[in-house]
Amino acid sequence: MNDSRLVYSTDTGRIKQENESLQNTPKGDGIVRIRKETKGRKGKGMSIIDGLEMNEAELKTLCKELKKQCGCGGAVKGFSIEIQGDIRDKLKQLLEAKGKRVKLAGG
Repeated sequence: MNDSRLVYSTDTGRIKQENESLQNTPKGDGIVRIRKETKGRKGKGMSIIDGLEMNEAELKTLCKELKKQCGCGGAVKGFSIEIQGDIRDKLKQLLEAKGKRVKLAGG
């Protein structure tokens, strides 16, 4: 039993396995797409940013910066950033200033 590993601890909560914590970033075509989504949000619009080839920590810092510059809320879900409101044009300008190729997706 000297090779047993910790499964649960009240000190730290859930324990992730080492291979689960290292997720591979998805590879895209180099174009960042911004789309508007209202489904499941009671008609409220939300701008979804996909195609960023960044790891989770970089996405969180970018999300925080975009939220601060736009003055709204948002979150990182999976490998996409969700920003509250239909502010695709402003997000496009901010991401292009960072040197990204951006396209507005959807209608």
